[in-house]
Amino acid sequence: MIMGEGSVFLFLLCIGGYFLHQSLKREDKLREQQQNFLMSITHELKSPLAAIKLSIQTIVKRDLDKARQTSLLNNSLKDIERLDDLVENMLLATKIENRSYTFPKEEFNFSELVYKITDRLQVHSCGNEQLINAQIQPNLQLMGDKFALSSVVTNLIENAVKYSSPCDEVNVLLDEVDGHLRLCVIDKGPGISDAEKMLIFDKFYRVGNENVRKAKGTGLGLFIVKEVLQYHDADITVKDNLPQGSIFEVTFS
Repeated sequence: MIMGEGSVFLFLLCIGGYFLHQSLKREDKLREQQQNFLMSITHELKSPLAAIKLSIQTIVKRDLDKARQTSLLNNSLKDIERLDDLVENMLLATKIENRSYTFPKEEFNFSELVYKITDRLQVHSCGNEQLINAQIQPNLQLMGDKFALSSVVTNLIENAVKYSSPCDEVNVLLDEVDGHLRLCVIDKGPGISDAEKMLIFDKFYRVGNENVRKAKGTGLGLFIVKEVLQYHDADITVKDNLPQGSIFEVTFS
């Protein structure tokens, strides 16, 4: 009887130790992700701020022609938009997580929204070669939160551009299939392993090794995408783009 009770106690002790170990591992992982997030957000804030400061200092200290001034100002505006997207992502992620965001819905022209975002994110550093190739079926209407869905589109396209090589084409497709709106963002980047396809939508998660990663980011973008789409009863799938890259496909009910 004593041996039986001892065995049960030992078994329960082992079970308790296992769950304690798993809990500590999760806490360590979360702490590491939060530290990586702080380092990433610091870098994401400093880079555009340094570029804006340099552009303004150049305009103030040098006698530049109007074309050069306009170019520097346009670059500064892009950096400001990048900062604005970053701040909006942080605010939206916080509001979603603490359930304070209400997702107000209205009917709007989703085609127009996607076109404006692709045009704003277009990169003109490859001569006349178009980096973002947008194929958008016009006048597709959608009932939803316009602000939150603009964040979804922005994050998906920025993510594709971020992980693509310079001048690689990113394809953005919007059409209607069997009465359902479908948005696809296709890149030719390094791709995502099957094991990570289930993890990329977790908060703070970023693909690859943190110590050798070159791509910028905070790990919030795809978390926001997943949460916003859930509130809109929309599905998102991640597929391999052959021979290389990823396809993010969103289908609205």
